[in-house]
Amino acid sequence: MKVAAIQAAPVFLDSQSTTDKVLGLMREAASNGAELCAFPETFLSGYCVWPMSGGFNNDKQKAAYAAYVDASVRADGPELAAVEAEARSLGIFVYLGFIERATSTTSVYCSLAAIDPERGRVSVHRKLRPTYEERLVWSAGDGHGLEVHDYKGFRVGGLNCWENWMPLARYSLYGQGEQVHVGTWPGAPRLTRNITRFIAMEGRVYSIAVGGVIRAADIPEAFPMKEELLERGDVYMTGGSMIVGPDGEVIEGSPTRGEEAILYADLDLNVVRQERENFDPAGHYARPDVFNLTINRERQEPIN
Repeated sequence: MKVAAIQAAPVFLDSQSTTDKVLGLMREAASNGAELCAFPETFLSGYCVWPMSGGFNNDKQKAAYAAYVDASVRADGPELAAVEAEARSLGIFVYLGFIERATSTTSVYCSLAAIDPERGRVSVHRKLRPTYEERLVWSAGDGHGLEVHDYKGFRVGGLNCWENWMPLARYSLYGQGEQVHVGTWPGAPRLTRNITRFIAMEGRVYSIAVGGVIRAADIPEAFPMKEELLERGDVYMTGGSMIVGPDGEVIEGSPTRGEEAILYADLDLNVVRQERENFDPAGHYARPDVFNLTINRERQEPIN
């Protein structure tokens, strides 16, 4: 199976234009033979780059949050429906990070949609615990979307950003027989380079890190915190995408920092089998009589 890690910049806080860009990048990946493609964390329509700028609890912060909520989309909305239709047309599996609008309509989740070309949207995973300043923007998720999916003979799963550092989150996927692991990131090589290889070696899986790019030029002039962001420089997210084999060796490394690019790799399921000869974390090396993980997959909503 050929996979594509799509390192790109969103059309910041423009859900329709970013959806159009997603569709175009899917077509490019598919035209180069990719059967699975992955986009960065909250690619639709942008990572929250501003909370550490200009202080807190001021009118600009509130205005920036409101703009972010306005750019969020529903999991069952027209944006993801368009991606589903294109995935079906192209015959390509898609992992897409997006800003998901909560039931309240004024809170948002960092979510990761898995879209099968035949079955459509097979899962939406909401990030379990936003990290650091992200907690000023994103709501805490749940275990509903911690699922692994069968595709092209592989079992594929995914996590958002620092969830990849959570041992039990990783094991929740290993335990379902994961063989290809997708880690979505906002775009920082220092965060992806070690954990991506570690996951590959720990899970004996193909490990794909896909990071985003956000530069000052990508921030619209009307964004309330534009001036404060410019004080920090002109590049905020720089990529860090890479594809690693089950032996921990890098197949494709990150392109130039801050550059939009698509990384490709051909995956061989037999390599996974070979690497698990001496270690299979959820198989012959597991001890379910000693350790056992329970996952609560109930979707957490304010009204049941």
